[in-house]
Amino acid sequence: MHHLQVLNRVQVEQPLWAGLPDAMPAPIAAEPATRLNPGAYPASALAPVSYRAYYYPDTVDEDWNDWRWQFRNRITTLEHWDRFFPLSAAERDVLRQVMREFRLGVTPYYLSLIDPRNPADPMRLQSAPSTQEFINLFSGDEDPLGEQTTSPVPGIVHRYPDRCLLIATNSCAMYCRYCTRKRLMHEGDAPPDRAALKRMTDYIARTPEIRDVIISGGDPLTWSTARIEELLRDLRAIPHLEIIRFGSRVPVTLPQRITPELCAMLERFGPIWINVHFNHPREVTADAGRACDLLLRHGIPLNNQTVLLRGVNDDPITMKSLVHALMRIKVRPYYIYQCDQITGADHFRTTIGKGLEIISQLRGHTSGLAVPTFVVDAPGGGGKVALQPESLISYENGVALLRNFQGRVFEYRDPT
Repeated sequence: MHHLQVLNRVQVEQPLWAGLPDAMPAPIAAEPATRLNPGAYPASALAPVSYRAYYYPDTVDEDWNDWRWQFRNRITTLEHWDRFFPLSAAERDVLRQVMREFRLGVTPYYLSLIDPRNPADPMRLQSAPSTQEFINLFSGDEDPLGEQTTSPVPGIVHRYPDRCLLIATNSCAMYCRYCTRKRLMHEGDAPPDRAALKRMTDYIARTPEIRDVIISGGDPLTWSTARIEELLRDLRAIPHLEIIRFGSRVPVTLPQRITPELCAMLERFGPIWINVHFNHPREVTADAGRACDLLLRHGIPLNNQTVLLRGVNDDPITMKSLVHALMRIKVRPYYIYQCDQITGADHFRTTIGKGLEIISQLRGHTSGLAVPTFVVDAPGGGGKVALQPESLISYENGVALLRNFQGRVFEYRDPT
């Protein structure tokens, strides 16, 4: 009952944006990540915009472009968030309970992408704790992918035969509100101690079938360059390990971190791939584009993994704009993930049918290279299951009936 009473009070309070001044600096003109085809966004609301002048009017470029400054000045408390988005007493009561379950962390850079007058801004939905999380606190699963059941050593998830996941840290530049590893994102930004990391690399070394490792977390690119190099040196000493991948949202939420020093170091330990994580075309800014270009110029291919999120990108126009923006910065659209059944995130989940609709609106309506694979990470550790709109109607006696992107049906015969 107490929960409902608090929520009822929230509903009658002033809206979050009520305390903003009437006169605010105009946002910086849209600056997409490419000079080509400036009219590529189908709606102006999908083009990148910076509100830095509103949120941080006195911050000089030297600080703004320093990733350490960005990391130190993240918004991590409700009191800090309240400076930008005034909260009522009732809202604070609710959000304090939310933050006991999952921490807050937003870089100044990512904050500058949020329209301060739009409570449903897609970037705000991804980064800000909300009363919806409170409502959904007891729905979902703390470990929806069953990672703990396929973890032979703490920090290693070995689900597929030839590859494994190395969970290197519980630190992120930004804590996305739909994160599938909320259970790990506790206070403290230090990497695991070296003994814990050695147990992880030792497991890989004594498991010769592993040829591919994904370093994730958290976000390992929040470490110092020297600490990342130390881990890569240990991994490259394993003869049977061929591919090293990073899972990182840093190019999206903290692009200043992608420095020439970092990229030169990564290049020495190739082949290295990075899976980045853009969810909305407004995240594809000039800064993000420069970060991706620097990685690419050092021989590091980039694939993008998008999470399908209600109110953020769950419509064909937004997703098409996103994949086109990614192609312009030479990032391959790789996966669209159905949002996992994680605790507190039911309000982000949309239907599988919506994901299939989006794929059907991309297939044939843009280049095949721009069409990601739609996957559901099966609950309980079943792994990724790829889903596609129905295109094979029937296949009997060597005759296939095929449906194309226009809905037309064609007959194809196998060789006799």
